[in-house]
Amino acid sequence: MNIHESAEDYLESIYMLDMEKGFVRSIDIANSLGYSKPSVSVAMKQLEENGYIRRDGDRLIHLEEKGLAIAKRIYERHETLAAILMSLGVSRETAYKDACKMEHDISDESFRCIQNHMLAHGWTIEPGGEAHKKAHTDKQ
Repeated sequence: MNIHESAEDYLESIYMLDMEKGFVRSIDIANSLGYSKPSVSVAMKQLEENGYIRRDGDRLIHLEEKGLAIAKRIYERHETLAAILMSLGVSRETAYKDACKMEHDISDESFRCIQNHMLAHGWTIEPGGEAHKKAHTDKQ
């Protein structure tokens, strides 16, 4: 899948908003990402034309299968990278900002190795954000 970073950000935002609210409108995306409504409208049109999203009769936005796959991939990277950075002592705010930059550029190989390292050291992966915690912290 070859898609631009901004499109990945839109898809991830749609995914996260849907998890949080149960529905997604263009204004929700604009507010979440800090973009103008016209910019979001143009992006949604392009994503819809390329089969990543669909809009229903109420103009609610839904991820199509290929959009959902990208959104989940980016979200997983974001959460994983933020968790690693926070475990190293980086503040939550900085970790999430940096993870947002890193999630688009890290290779699949490097990301798999990070995941394998986490699992080998007792990390669990739970859905829904703030997802990664060392297994032993729950037992202490």
